[in-house]
Amino acid sequence: MTGRYRNAGLFLTLAVLFGLSFIGIKTGLDALPPLFFAGLRFDIAAPLLLVFAALRYDAWYPTDPRDFLAVGVAGVALIAANNGLLFLGQQSITPATASVMYALNPILAPVFAISILGERLDARDAAGVLIGLAGVVVIVQPTPETLTAGSTVAKLYVLGAAAGIAVGSVLLRRIEPPLPSLPMAAWSMALGAVILHASSLAVGEVVVTGGSRGVAFAVLLVAIPSTAFAYPIYYHLLGAIGPVRTNLVGYVVPIVAALVGLVVLQQPINLATVVGFFVVLAGVCLLERQIVADELARLR
Repeated sequence: MTGRYRNAGLFLTLAVLFGLSFIGIKTGLDALPPLFFAGLRFDIAAPLLLVFAALRYDAWYPTDPRDFLAVGVAGVALIAANNGLLFLGQQSITPATASVMYALNPILAPVFAISILGERLDARDAAGVLIGLAGVVVIVQPTPETLTAGSTVAKLYVLGAAAGIAVGSVLLRRIEPPLPSLPMAAWSMALGAVILHASSLAVGEVVVTGGSRGVAFAVLLVAIPSTAFAYPIYYHLLGAIGPVRTNLVGYVVPIVAALVGLVVLQQPINLATVVGFFVVLAGVCLLERQIVADELARLR
């Protein structure tokens, strides 16, 4: 499999794994405080990845100064800030509102890439990003009532999460640590978990023990497929295709969430979801127009 097809397959896999997390997060937040729950997902995922990294890689721990810097940036921005703020925000605003605000991440990433990496997007690239966002809006169908529901602070939390993952991904690309992506993910998860649990203690979160099997399943769903498997893929794609294109996964996740809702929760998919899918697809094709043109020429 060529690198092009491999990265495309990893991108779609990442969208599926992140999309699955919505079910677990929604269930878990009904029983667990947000910062503790956010840290718990990495309590489970980080040790699994560290053991695998130790068995798989000779250089599985940070040694270069760039490694330590990258672990710090990723642990703070991609893990702690992104997850902590997102979980806090989802407590008191609707999923529709959170989805639209979090989907600003692919728009924020180019802004940081231009200022930090010196990258440039032409008019068609910018149009592709905006068309993708329009597709998310079509799928989620936010109304004035949903966008105004919930506290302003909660919305700012979600916007902060989107900014955290955008700036963190761009900085990680700028640092270019020699440590492989999987050990990098593991160590940043461990650091992020410490920060999240320290924050949970600082704000006085109270954890009630004796949760249901559903809560336990939700935690494992979020921690293993949507974290232990998903985050190493995300880190790999940051290095392979860059933060701007990697963060487009935020546009595909609502589509996956709708399909998961259909299969798992028997929630019907309406016409808006179908139309939104093709709008998102159009935006991605515009961004990746050279690849699309090459593949069409090959088919001809």
